[in-house]
Amino acid sequence: MSEIILEGVGVTKRFRGLTATDHVDFAVPKGSIYGLIGPNGAGKSTLFNLVTGYHPLSEGRIVFKGRDLAGMPIYRRNQFGMARAFQISKPFPALTVRENVGVGAMFGRPDRGAQAGRETDRAMEIAGITHLAARRADALTVGELRKLEIARAVATGPDLLLADEPCAGLNPFETDEMAQCLRNVRDAGATVWLVEHDMKAVTALCDRILVIDAGKRLAEGTPSEVVNDPAVISAYLGVPMDEDVAHA
Repeated sequence: MSEIILEGVGVTKRFRGLTATDHVDFAVPKGSIYGLIGPNGAGKSTLFNLVTGYHPLSEGRIVFKGRDLAGMPIYRRNQFGMARAFQISKPFPALTVRENVGVGAMFGRPDRGAQAGRETDRAMEIAGITHLAARRADALTVGELRKLEIARAVATGPDLLLADEPCAGLNPFETDEMAQCLRNVRDAGATVWLVEHDMKAVTALCDRILVIDAGKRLAEGTPSEVVNDPAVISAYLGVPMDEDVAHA
């Protein structure tokens, strides 16, 4: 995992008098599951929005697959191999699961034809929702909707998937299923960048973790290094994690 697929240098975003991210550096290894954690309001969503093009940078640069992303619109970032799965899934409610995933497979590529069908089936298999293919989206549970959101993103054929709190509000069984879903995405060839508050899931899934607080980079390292960092414990965890969780 020595090759870097996504790199940020001095990533800064100011909203008038508020500095939401303050000269944050990061490097996401290709083929990894990379975590992003921090307190509420730390700047995690802003960082994701900067990477995916929802906000322009105030300072710094973001490089994806060797290309500076400055000025690249959202849809072009997707075509270049970047996809984002949101915490709140908003599928087309009257369409089936397969039809919804098919929309992802066709996004920006109306000429894909039969390939779109193959990518749709592959994405559903990766997300573990093939058995739901004929079910309408408005009949899905919260956990199933989250997996549909992952499948729609995977269907676009990303090299990098940004997953925004995919385990939020899920029960332990659903969380385990989502963890396996994200491992499947990684094993299928995509790098995963994960924002999540469920520390048990984060430490079990991630190869490395970036911690930010008040818009600044606080720590970065392996799960064990991060959860034992006094600064991280003070700013975010509150108390040290149990050893079995920290080394999961």
